[in-house]
Amino acid sequence: MLFNVKLEQAEDGWVVAEVPALPGCVSQGKTEQEAVENIKEAITAWLWAENQKTHTASPTGKDYKEIVVAV
Repeated sequence: MLFNVKLEQAEDGWVVAEVPALPGCVSQGKTEQEAVENIKEAITAWLWAENQKTHTASPTGKDYKEIVVAV
């Protein structure tokens, strides 16, 4: 998957990385490269957390099949 990432230089010198398509998915780094590596981890964690929300909210007692798909 591809995500657009917004990089912004903070007043304290850190580089802040944000993924507009994923609300609340933000990270930072001392350098642009570090911020990009950190936002990759944040994206993975964000997607995992969203998947857990939907998994725990699945209806019980319904006749459905659940599968995992990698993209």
